Amino acid sequence: MWGAIEHLGRDGRTRGYLRDAWSPADLELRRWFGQEAARRGLDLREDRNGNLWAWWGDPSVRPGVVTGSHLDSVRQGGAFDGPLGVVSAFAALDLLRARDLRPARPLGIACFSDEEGARFGVPCVGSRLLTGILDPDRARALTDDEGDSLAEVLRGAGRDPGALGRDEETLRHVGVFVELHVEQGKDLVHRDAPVGVASAIWPHGRWRFDFHGQANHAGTTRLADRDDPMLPFARTVLHARQAAERGGVVATFGRTRVSPNNANAVPGLVSAWLDARGGDEDAVRTLVAELTEFSGAEVTVESWTPVVDFDAVLRERVAAAAGGAPVLPTGAGHDAGILASAGVPSAMVFVRNPTGISHSPDEHAETADCHTGVAVLAAVLEDLCAS
Repeated sequence: MWGAIEHLGRDGRTRGYLRDAWSPADLELRRWFGQEAARRGLDLREDRNGNLWAWWGDPSVRPGVVTGSHLDSVRQGGAFDGPLGVVSAFAALDLLRARDLRPARPLGIACFSDEEGARFGVPCVGSRLLTGILDPDRARALTDDEGDSLAEVLRGAGRDPGALGRDEETLRHVGVFVELHVEQGKDLVHRDAPVGVASAIWPHGRWRFDFHGQANHAGTTRLADRDDPMLPFARTVLHARQAAERGGVVATFGRTRVSPNNANAVPGLVSAWLDARGGDEDAVRTLVAELTEFSGAEVTVESWTPVVDFDAVLRERVAAAAGGAPVLPTGAGHDAGILASAGVPSAMVFVRNPTGISHSPDEHAETADCHTGVAVLAAVLEDLCAS
């Protein structure tokens, strides 16, 4: 399965991945998901928000146990973030069938749409819409770098943007959700453990800072006459680093949009996206408030997710099924966190990443650890499906 998808959306120059939501690469990956479901005789469904569900058993009779992740990527991202969870889900199902398991509950494999938010700026669009956390009108109006709205892109992909919104029927089918994911850090390396279990997800959010100025000629405009928004932006980047260090959180300006974006012009507008996270919600909010006041920019909240503590009973059950795997927090957001915040009992299994690097082509997991992850996931699913 891994060999069938590892080339899709890969940049031959950088070896990173370009798998924006609803792009040709993403659509091809969705087709692959459907083919894998069909090969196993699973009931493939697409909900009103574009999330895919492959069911072994009928979840309308009894809510099922669901596993899976996503197939889209950040731009120039790695191979494992998302796809490892989807491939491992199919592989775990295969293991259970090889043991002649007859689950007492339906078993589902999910592929969530637009988890990374690389194209439209908001993460976990599919799961946020599913749970009603993201307003459908706002979602339809989101635009990509080309100015195309999500509504227009969905129509082009043969979907109905008018259907977006909280999906009660699909949510009723999900009794519990377990997501396997590559670790995005080196905690498991330091613990010398191939797998771990998530305790919580740090509070995190994205804010757009719009620095307004006056576009003008780069050669004929005196320095004293310039209204250059790049200067307050640069000062804000440096201030963000200092404020984050003081507050014990992390802050990143990782995306910018400059207008008119000419090498020989003073910019008229710099839009920059702040990603801020930390173990303490008050510290994150204090950081953003400080940067808002310092920058003088127009600041818009694009997403916010408070701390997500995974269900303690489920977490301990997963850790036990995983052979007493270590329990650790994470600063990365996931669809499992969105479902958990909406009241769906959820858990996460992490697979060791020897580089500790993620959202980069250097993201990695050893084959042996991936196999361990599949075996652990199968044990977790078998336990949850037995009752």
